[in-house]
Amino acid sequence: MTLSKNQISRQALIRAAASPIDALLSELAATREGLSEDESARRLRRFGPNRVAQDSSGGLLRELARHVFNPLNGLLLTLAAASFALSDQRSAIVISAIVVLSVLLAFVQEHRANNAAAELRAMVRTHASVRRPGRVGDPFEEISLEELTPGDIVRLAAGDMIPADVRLIATKDLFINQSALTGESMPVEKFAAPAPGVEPMAAACLAFMGSNVLSGYGEAVVVATGAQTVFGQIADTIVGAEEPTAFDESVKKFTLLMIAFMAVMAPATFFINGALKGDWLAAFLFAISVAVGLTPEMLPMIVTVNLAKGAMALAREKVIVKRLAAIQNFGAMDVLCTDKTGTLTQDRIILKRHLDIYGADSERVLEFAYLNSHFQSGLRNLLDVAVLQHADIAERLAPQQVFTKIDEIPFDFERRRLSVVVEQEDGARLLICKGAVEEIFTVSSRYEAESASGPLDPSHLDAAKQETAALNADGFRVIAVAYKDVSRAQQVFTAADETGLTLLGYIAFLDPPKDSAAGAIADLRKAGVSVKILTGDNEIVTRKVCRDVGLEIEGLALGADVDAMDDDALAACVSGVTVFAKLSPPQKARVVSALRRGGHVVGYLGDGINDGPALKAGDVGISVDTATDIARESADIILLEKSLAVLNDGVLEGRKVFANILKYVRMGASSNFGNMFSVLGASVFLPFLPMTPIQILTNSLLYDFSQTAIPTDNVDEEFLEEPRKWEIGGIARFMLYLGPVSSIFDYATFMLMLVVFDAWDKPQLFQTGWFVESLFTQTLVIHIIRTRRIPFIQSRASGALILTTIIVCLIGAALPYSPLAPVFGFTPLPTAYWPIVGLFLVSYAILAHLAKTAYFERFEE
Repeated sequence: MTLSKNQISRQALIRAAASPIDALLSELAATREGLSEDESARRLRRFGPNRVAQDSSGGLLRELARHVFNPLNGLLLTLAAASFALSDQRSAIVISAIVVLSVLLAFVQEHRANNAAAELRAMVRTHASVRRPGRVGDPFEEISLEELTPGDIVRLAAGDMIPADVRLIATKDLFINQSALTGESMPVEKFAAPAPGVEPMAAACLAFMGSNVLSGYGEAVVVATGAQTVFGQIADTIVGAEEPTAFDESVKKFTLLMIAFMAVMAPATFFINGALKGDWLAAFLFAISVAVGLTPEMLPMIVTVNLAKGAMALAREKVIVKRLAAIQNFGAMDVLCTDKTGTLTQDRIILKRHLDIYGADSERVLEFAYLNSHFQSGLRNLLDVAVLQHADIAERLAPQQVFTKIDEIPFDFERRRLSVVVEQEDGARLLICKGAVEEIFTVSSRYEAESASGPLDPSHLDAAKQETAALNADGFRVIAVAYKDVSRAQQVFTAADETGLTLLGYIAFLDPPKDSAAGAIADLRKAGVSVKILTGDNEIVTRKVCRDVGLEIEGLALGADVDAMDDDALAACVSGVTVFAKLSPPQKARVVSALRRGGHVVGYLGDGINDGPALKAGDVGISVDTATDIARESADIILLEKSLAVLNDGVLEGRKVFANILKYVRMGASSNFGNMFSVLGASVFLPFLPMTPIQILTNSLLYDFSQTAIPTDNVDEEFLEEPRKWEIGGIARFMLYLGPVSSIFDYATFMLMLVVFDAWDKPQLFQTGWFVESLFTQTLVIHIIRTRRIPFIQSRASGALILTTIIVCLIGAALPYSPLAPVFGFTPLPTAYWPIVGLFLVSYAILAHLAKTAYFERFEE
């Protein structure tokens, strides 16, 4: 019996979970010291890059197939096949040409956008910490995730993505979120002990690509990479499970609305013409042509090209758009929630003060803080980096020679502190703890300073709180440092040992706001986007940062307040609150979700481990290139530049995208609604078809060509002043206002051809006259709809849109006189026709502008 790849991978994982570490390393031809660079390179050639196939674009054919195989193209190609089967090859060719035009334009533009994004994405690579033998100092080095191979020894810390399927070698309070694979939201604790006889997902000693470390740390050996991982085998399912956005749903609703029109209109046209004229085959071909004319066949192209154009514009600003639809959500965003540290503030933190509890400078506080940062092996954040920059402390303490690390109690977002246990040369052991001031207070019972020591009493705590509050008010982030002596006999320590500590004092950091933050917030406020701060820091520091960046605080709530409210109460509260402080990661996500339930389109800007849930909860997640792995993976948009000014550029670009898509949607809806009245009416009283199938299809092809330049169009400044959302009800109302206007001039043209030019027995003359008028009015109407202003005078379209309009109108006017006229059933029009139709066009433009203005004054002012 031949085993499938999935079965082989499953058996390999079961064997890895059951094996003792040394036996597994022997099987993998690996050692605890890691693979050499030469051996790693050899294995990389053998196993290939650590990349699941679904992460790539799939090549040109897959990109092209995505545009070919959609419901609208399927419908059009079915109609083309039906026309061909009924010997109407010309109609089949024209319908196919419409599909080819739409597909090629969308494909070319999206491919260009994907290439631009790929070039930028290469600048933001996810890395893994890999052990290499013979390295001096830290035995681990950072390599690209794609270079990982089976047998590599990796280090895992809070904030890391699990880089491959791995077997854990050593762990310390290691908690992993593997909800992307299992759907289970609760974190899972992992251990290094073998787990024989269990399924891979239930084995506590295995961790899988696609999950991430919440807290603790560990070391592991890589068992499987790339497509051989569990994630690689189910990646299609994971990618496909992404929920559609409000934008996706709105496009779908509009498409269904137009298809519903077609589903009513085409059968009605078929039965009316068949019954009244007796030629059922001609009636069927005419109905097919009407169905094509009513289908919004250019919508996928217009949407894709607009989004791709927006992505390319943002790429020039060094912004990676991971998901095209996020651009429109950017424009619709009316609330931006942001973490404070690293987003509004600089990612350059400076350690400025080291104080005892009386506020006096204390070198001892700095020394203990240095030992804690030096020996901790979890997530080394910017605060640790700032502490470790004090090289003079390293020279004085010589931590590598004088101290030996015994154990560590890793940081987590509930305790908000981290401890290391070290042994000195004389055998004495110290537990050194640093963390948030409030949390250190709760586990401390004594204080110690250069001049005094003793039990902590309420007066000391009050003084300490006043001191830290004063530092916070000056913009300092304050971390408390404490310690205690511990027994030599104890080898393993847990959070329960963080009691009875002696408080030494505080280290205070300056985290200056980004230079661009104040301007960015002002620009967003001007654009109708309110900014809210969601931070784990305390309210005093947050108030200072808000003052520095010009953010007015209208209301403030703490994490405890959020927990005290049910979902309804929170939804009622969030709109009126500017700052949420001391929030845990789940609380951040809950605030974002509450804002969305309140009808807001919410963006979230964050860069830390604790921002991952909120980034996922928002309509658009935004991160920066220096963010943690989990933040970058959760985000839809990544900023490569440190400046936040690009946020406003993204908002405006999103609104431009929405504006140009909306132009096509409004134009298509109103035009199709008007055509419904015109075609049905003409079919009832005419003794012949109002237009032949090939004429309707040629009209659609030319008209569609004129719309291909919409993504290049200019957008009026007033449209960009506030957030914009899809509203199908508004589109339906617009359709009712504008649709009948085009029908008025269609019927005027009918009367012109029948009464003035006596076309009752001249079907070719009638059809040619309506073809030209219909093409002109449909091509002209986009210039009326594209702006609230007076078209051509107060607002002009882009050069490309004007050019396509002129080209299409010239082709339509020339066809009746060209050698192709007999092919399409056209005949030259009387000279008197042109000034009258010219008068119709001017009248149509005026009446359409008045109807549009009435709609905006009533519904959208």
